[in-house]
Amino acid sequence: MSDLLIEIGAEEIPAGYIVPALTAFRESLLSAMVKARINHGAPRVYGTPRRLALIIDNVADTQTAKTSTVMGPPARVGYDKAGKPTIAAEKFAQKAGVDLSDVTITQTEKGEYLTAVKEEACLSAVDILAEALPGLILGIPFPKRMRWGSLSISFARPIISLTALLGETVIPFTVGNITSSNEIFGHFFLHPGKFTVASPGKYRELLRSKGVIVDIDERKALLVQEIKKVAETHDCHILEDAELVNIVTNLVEYPYPVLGRFDGDFLEVPDEALITAMREHQKYFALTDAKGSLKSCFIAVNNTMAKNMDVVAAGHGKVIRARLADAKFFYKVDRESSLDDFAEKLKKVTFQASLGSMYEKRQRLETLGACLTDLAYPDGNETLKTDVVRAAQICKADLVSQMVIEFTKLQGVIGRVYAEKEGENSEVSGAIEQHYRPVHAGAELPESVTAKLLALADKIDTICGCFSIDLVPTGASDPYALRRQSIGIVQIMLAAEFTFSLRNLVEKGVSLYVTDEDKKAAVADQVLAFIKGRMGNMLVEQGYSRESVNSALAVSFDNVPDSLLRIKALDAMRQEPDFEPLSIAFKRVVNILKKAGIHKAMPVDESLFEDASEKALNTACKQVGKSVKSFTVTGEYEKALKEIATLRPFVDTFFNEVMVMVDDETVKQNRMGLLSSVAELFQNIADFTLI
Repeated sequence: MSDLLIEIGAEEIPAGYIVPALTAFRESLLSAMVKARINHGAPRVYGTPRRLALIIDNVADTQTAKTSTVMGPPARVGYDKAGKPTIAAEKFAQKAGVDLSDVTITQTEKGEYLTAVKEEACLSAVDILAEALPGLILGIPFPKRMRWGSLSISFARPIISLTALLGETVIPFTVGNITSSNEIFGHFFLHPGKFTVASPGKYRELLRSKGVIVDIDERKALLVQEIKKVAETHDCHILEDAELVNIVTNLVEYPYPVLGRFDGDFLEVPDEALITAMREHQKYFALTDAKGSLKSCFIAVNNTMAKNMDVVAAGHGKVIRARLADAKFFYKVDRESSLDDFAEKLKKVTFQASLGSMYEKRQRLETLGACLTDLAYPDGNETLKTDVVRAAQICKADLVSQMVIEFTKLQGVIGRVYAEKEGENSEVSGAIEQHYRPVHAGAELPESVTAKLLALADKIDTICGCFSIDLVPTGASDPYALRRQSIGIVQIMLAAEFTFSLRNLVEKGVSLYVTDEDKKAAVADQVLAFIKGRMGNMLVEQGYSRESVNSALAVSFDNVPDSLLRIKALDAMRQEPDFEPLSIAFKRVVNILKKAGIHKAMPVDESLFEDASEKALNTACKQVGKSVKSFTVTGEYEKALKEIATLRPFVDTFFNEVMVMVDDETVKQNRMGLLSSVAELFQNIADFTLI
């Protein structure tokens, strides 16, 4: 066994492409090796902007042997009466690739047949990989691909070298106009040229000696160490930014950080704008003092060590100065107008071609915000409603500001900054920034109640608007992120424990777009079904069982926090040893009622009882019903289910002793009524037919 090394050398690959590409390449290569029966050990991926590499330990030199039994003609056809092989047997042996003497007779269900054990040839791993690697390399997925020269192939960036070694043996293949070898490039500036790799085990150290840290985690740790050292040397603190660390790690082959400076006058611009300018445009790390205030300096990470790093630092300062000058100019221009002035300009900004302008969306948010406040606080909260409505009026205003037009990622942030400067209270200004949350899975949720209500209003409006014009997500197409918006609604309602009716909110949202009553109801149902689906998937991903989720949501999900309580109770109850027979008993009750078309509780006449089991079940139902009602009111569904579970022996005895579908219609209906009393106990908790 030998280690396998594959390196794809290329021109500068975008930082965001590297890790996904390595992950995909690793999986596709391992899958190909398993399919080809090449045993192997653990894989390790390495990458820099100029190379994607994969090392797999302990790769077998050849395929593992594979034998298979080949079935031939019946024995009576393969041998004559004298027991001599016929032409049919000879042809079968020839086709199976074995000697005639190796053909045997095997007894099968259909009788005696000729069989042969066929051994497939074991090819060398080098030959198999040489054939597979060109397709695997060109099949690596990238967000965007490019072609170069007159070649017909495409890749993230032009391929300039291919290194492929199994042990010390070169795996020969060609991609485009590049043929594989045992050579790699060193650091483009510090150690240009090619260098021979003796074996995969020497790969990392050879690159290290040539100015390249190819291990991503090692390079990241070194980057963090070096920028921290520079910051401490200048009595600064690095503004924490894990995402930027990951980006910069894959922008360099070896990190050489340097401290740059800009004029202190730029600090009058909001910190968020300065940080964004440094981060987004130049990938610089912002620095603060001990109190957390932004300083007029930054750390830039270079890919090479210059003779005079002061000159490099000055160059970075000149580059960022132009960016900051733009930000300062835009900020001054913006401050000449108020957020209300900006809000008026939203009349010329399209929300969606068929759904009107952002100004119209702003008006809907005011209406929905007020409605949500009334739903969440039915006893009234005028201060909160005033804040929510005011935040709705100006939450989209910064979209037409010069700062957001230049720095699009600052939408909401700049609105919050400008609102603070105009004297808006913290509830309003905070809601302007936070109403976009969560911006992705696992992201922060809105913090204040005002922000939560405004976020719900914004998301409901977008979903209802899109569904009203049949702009529904299909497959991978979801241009308005309606799936994320739906999950955000559920997350916010769960976190805030908003127990108001989701249907009421959706119907209000739809009514702002649709006037026809029939269509209004249809769109509302469609929206609710969509949100329900997203909620179900989200909870399953969080670890709740699919059956419990489906069972609880099938009953109702109008009260979102209550739905989660019922799901938790079901999951807990399902761990009980006698849950399965309990579930079977309740399923039987529900199925009988469904077949009879009974969907609500029916009266029970005790005078019509003919068997003691009927009376016992009826008495138990009444007793259990009182406890279940008190537990469900307080959301103690696990206790409620345990109470309901005590009915099982009474239900079993009832089914054993009496027949429900008797000829006497009066008795049959009375027994149906008794079963409906049982079903009524759990019909608002779960649909047991789905478990």
